Amino acid sequence: MNSRALDYTALVIALIGAVNWGLIGFFRFNLVTFLFGDMVWVTRIIYALVGICGLYLFTLFGRIQAFGEKM
Repeated sequence: MNSRALDYTALVIALIGAVNWGLIGFFRFNLVTFLFGDMVWVTRIIYALVGICGLYLFTLFGRIQAFGEKM
């Protein structure tokens, strides 16, 4: 998997996590818990994956800045 595909995958997963947090904040509705149950192993993996993707996207800032310097 190239870096661009990984970037888009991480971005999509982080956006899904952001939508879930928006649903929790506005409507007290947790989509992940609704779909997979209350903190079963699948739910914990999903939360961990969203967190890892969010941390990975921090590297995007450095790469965007480096790309801007090349132009």
